[in-house]
Amino acid sequence: MANRPNTEERRAQIVNGLLLAIAEHGYAKATIQIIARKAGIAPGLVHYHFTAKAEILVELVKTLAEIFRARYTTLAASAVSPEDHLFAYVNARLAKGVGENPAVVGAWVMIGSEAVRMPEVQMIYQQAIGAELALLKELLAAYLTSIGKPLNSVDHLAASIISLMEGAFQIAVGAPDVMPTGYAATTTIQLIKRYVGAVPN
Repeated sequence: MANRPNTEERRAQIVNGLLLAIAEHGYAKATIQIIARKAGIAPGLVHYHFTAKAEILVELVKTLAEIFRARYTTLAASAVSPEDHLFAYVNARLAKGVGENPAVVGAWVMIGSEAVRMPEVQMIYQQAIGAELALLKELLAAYLTSIGKPLNSVDHLAASIISLMEGAFQIAVGAPDVMPTGYAATTTIQLIKRYVGAVPN
């Protein structure tokens, strides 16, 4: 007889159900019934493990952040220089290939859209963007220091890169057949190099 899933496994199953539901229906229309169906469980089990849909969303944002961070860790495993680490981050967020997950990108875009309308989602989304911004600023500062550039442009450059990434995610979900394949990571890296190259020492 197979072992029954423990609480942690069941909660992860429900969070994945919300991920799939959001990617297809958006947060507002992702009912408990739809989440349960996507998770392959009864709706009652969703209510047993989570008191409200917003609580599942909190866990989903954490899960997405972990997925993004895990891909970065994998791509940065062979990084040697600060430049390698920075561009591993860009590739982890934007490049095609190993670790790419369209459902994750779709869910992230839907969460960002819902953040415009729902204060509780906005708070969670803002925290996640803040964490990404902090990591990117750290990577940029190390890169700029390694090539003898001042750090006074770090905040604006990091914010611009995050904005570019969020826009690329939006287009990837909303108009996937319009943009050239694989443009986002390559172009972002080129833009960073050009921007940094123009910064006086």
